Amino acid sequence: MAYRIIRLPEVCAKTGRPKSTLYDLIAKGLFPRPIKIGLRTSAWVDGEPDAINAAYAKGQSEDDIRQLVKELEAARTADRVVRQ
Repeated sequence: MAYRIIRLPEVCAKTGRPKSTLYDLIAKGLFPRPIKIGLRTSAWVDGEPDAINAAYAKGQSEDDIRQLVKELEAARTADRVVRQ
């Protein structure tokens, strides 16, 4: 399966959050970690920011969002994409 990957500026635009907030959420397990696509380059699988936005919009708890993050990250290696 081919994934479209997106870089940080697009992730920030999709989420409406600045870079510092995204990395804070990553540290708390509330946003998927980026994948390395080069020595100094990282990106996200397109659709992951949308799934997190949907979870926040639905009023899901932080524990539910942490579980979603685990599922999204696991889906990368399972060759499937989790849809919210």
